[in-house]
Amino acid sequence: MEIIKNYLESMFANLPNTPDVLRAKSELLSMMEDKYSELISEGKTENEAIGIVISEFGNLDELADSLGIANAIKVVETNERRQVTMTESREYVYESMRHYFIVGLSVLLFIVSPVGTILCSGFHSDFLEAIAVVALLLMVAVGVGLIVFSSQCMRKWEFLDKVPCTLDFATSDELYREKQEFATQRAVQLAVGILFCVISIVPVIILSSLTSSFFLLDVIGPSALLVLVGIGVMKIIACNGRNAAIEKLLGLNDKETVSGNYESTVSGRGANIESPKVKSFMQVYWKTVSSIYLIWSFLTFDWHITWIIWPIAAVIKSFIMTIIGQGGNENE
Repeated sequence: MEIIKNYLESMFANLPNTPDVLRAKSELLSMMEDKYSELISEGKTENEAIGIVISEFGNLDELADSLGIANAIKVVETNERRQVTMTESREYVYESMRHYFIVGLSVLLFIVSPVGTILCSGFHSDFLEAIAVVALLLMVAVGVGLIVFSSQCMRKWEFLDKVPCTLDFATSDELYREKQEFATQRAVQLAVGILFCVISIVPVIILSSLTSSFFLLDVIGPSALLVLVGIGVMKIIACNGRNAAIEKLLGLNDKETVSGNYESTVSGRGANIESPKVKSFMQVYWKTVSSIYLIWSFLTFDWHITWIIWPIAAVIKSFIMTIIGQGGNENE
């Protein structure tokens, strides 16, 4: 029966979410269930019964008049939506996770890039400092290159923002279950990332209380701080890849259609960004942050301070997404 119910959901997915359509859907489900039970009682196998039920009741065009939804079907035919398949959904989630990981890795490279110059400053060697500066520029270049490369790879999914799309019930339901399944794992990774950022100052505090050595206080301490912050920010960014992709997919179903009435879609809809301006801004958010970080750092050379932009940017993005989610729920 589960196959029949999923098939029914796909039949009605793009129809308007109106009382007449919901009534017709309920009536058709009852008819399909009665026919299925009748066939099973006659000795048909489950697969045979499902095939007969779908062949008899699986064409809405033929049943539209008797169900009283002919006008609704005509409206839908003029406004078809691209259906995102289960395979495409899984691929998008995987590539989104990879993209977030690459962005997080790039941010880690940006934050730890000045560590070499800080370490070499303790040896008072012009040659070592020159090598450290070259290493810094290489790490920044690699980070920027990784972000650009990953962003280009994600361009194949731009149709999700530009073309009206929809998910069938089975895909939507699986994505919602996956989101719930990995919620604890995401929370742990987020907590670990925040913990790394919080404890990043600990080495500086400990060293300052134990010694007055310039090398330990002004070289090892700041270097350890940057490494811990870099790891923390990387984990904060990377852990959101799966969740962001799933919420985006769950937000594809039109709120005005039956598919928008799926419980899984309703639960995930809050994070869907509807404003074109906000959506465009969020697509270039980390690129903008990277540009600000690099400009600020190269103009001031305060690399030991400019890293603070990354945890601040992560908090700001979370705040923006929370506000968008609350606004989306209020508008419903």
